[in-house]
Amino acid sequence: MSRLCLPACALVLTLSALSFGIAADDKHAGSHEDCAKACNDCQRLCDMCSTHCAKLISEGKKEHLATLGTCRDCATVCSAAASIVARKGPFSEIICMSCADACKQCATECGKQGDDSMMKKCADECRKCQKACEEMLKEKVAK
Repeated sequence: MSRLCLPACALVLTLSALSFGIAADDKHAGSHEDCAKACNDCQRLCDMCSTHCAKLISEGKKEHLATLGTCRDCATVCSAAASIVARKGPFSEIICMSCADACKQCATECGKQGDDSMMKKCADECRKCQKACEEMLKEKVAK
């Protein structure tokens, strides 16, 4: 590797990062990371809960049909949010608003099945994700 290659590569990487709006001293990097992690955690738990709901439905507990749908959709929204927010995409705000709303609805629906430990875990995780999205949005607006 030539001596000129290292500085040139560093310059290209710096310019690439700046073109995507990624600055080394970004004050809000933690909020994006925290939000992306919360969305990813919520996606996994909602997927587990939807599998749990499907099992309960197969046992004749049809009241879990609503939670199956909300958990599946919430998992999909959270997955998209985790990806977009992690890369600080231009639609981060849009997907975070949607994710917060989806998590709120999913938590409400799962909360109706309070005697079920998986439903309680899902509702709690959805509330955490909703809060993380709302916090990121607040910081984005304050910026």
